[in-house]
Amino acid sequence: VFLLFFTTHEELQTLDVDDAFFSTPEDIAARALKPQGGVNFIRTFKKQVEDQAVNLPPNLDELVQNATYVQSPDNLVWQYFYNLKGSAKYPFPGGVFQWARYRINGTGLNETEKIFSESLNKHENTLTLATLRIFSNGLGQPHFHFNANEMGYVISGCGQVGVILSGVTANFNIGIGDVIFFPVGTQHYIKSVCDEDLFLILAYSTGNQLETLRMNDYFHATADHILAQLFFKEQAEFKKFPKAAK
Repeated sequence: VFLLFFTTHEELQTLDVDDAFFSTPEDIAARALKPQGGVNFIRTFKKQVEDQAVNLPPNLDELVQNATYVQSPDNLVWQYFYNLKGSAKYPFPGGVFQWARYRINGTGLNETEKIFSESLNKHENTLTLATLRIFSNGLGQPHFHFNANEMGYVISGCGQVGVILSGVTANFNIGIGDVIFFPVGTQHYIKSVCDEDLFLILAYSTGNQLETLRMNDYFHATADHILAQLFFKEQAEFKKFPKAAK
């Protein structure tokens, strides 16, 4: 089972090999591919009723005798492949992230991860991917992203999501199989509400280093005297908020 993300907000357009083949006139396909038997061999191919991109033949074992291949070298493989499950874990209070992402100057990445990181950054409209595990009753605190839309898919657990914009607040529950979407600049939070961990796969619409601002960061970055005016509280009261850990 694969979970796929595509970098388009338009209707997805796909052309499979078999669709292209059967849309090509027989004589043109024969001249292009030059099979033994020419156009008569081309005519032995019959278009299946079901889309073979998602439906495997029932007699696959009879049709395929050898499906082995030689593994490509790392400098090629890691442009297109990343071992997310085996990558470094980035804990936060309440959970843990694992990332397949671009990092400026390859900060914190090993040599093969740098290949993948640089490959992401070379292509426009690509994606940063992550897994997010929020422990039971844990919280992914309010935050927003400056340079990416975010989508997520719930693998296990259940949770509550809040979306906070100027004049608009939306709250809803999420469970296994649900998809969530946060447009760029949308402040949001995710809370686990089950006995088990809430586990999601997240996709961000950027191949650059993801830029995120969290509530504890911008709250503490605001001067105490400004907060006192905004909230009508004595300036000293804001010393009660602990500084965010680095």
